[in-house]
Amino acid sequence: MAHLLYRLNQLPEDEILDIRQLLDEADIDYYETSAGNWGISLAAVWLPDDHQLEEAKALLENYHRYRAEAAREHPVESWWAHARRRPVKVLAFSILIAACFYLLLAPFISMMLPS
Repeated sequence: MAHLLYRLNQLPEDEILDIRQLLDEADIDYYETSAGNWGISLAAVWLPDDHQLEEAKALLENYHRYRAEAAREHPVESWWAHARRRPVKVLAFSILIAACFYLLLAPFISMMLPS
């Protein structure tokens, strides 16, 4: 009977590719199911039998340890740090967002104002 090894829903593409490569290099038989056209089904990696289950789980555990360590070494830049580094870009996008809000809300605001 097939065994669910790993859910792929909401994973970044690079992590999915890494998992495929890891299982291929270890010569572990697996198959994938997709999330479907609407993205509501279970996208996952399945093992056709339980013979290689422990080996696959150990490989994934080591991979996640490596990925967590890499994430700790390269933290995500905060919004303020990005704004200090690229002030013109942040200002331009802020103006664009404000203009979009104005265009969306102007008809409603004009209806509320007395004529």
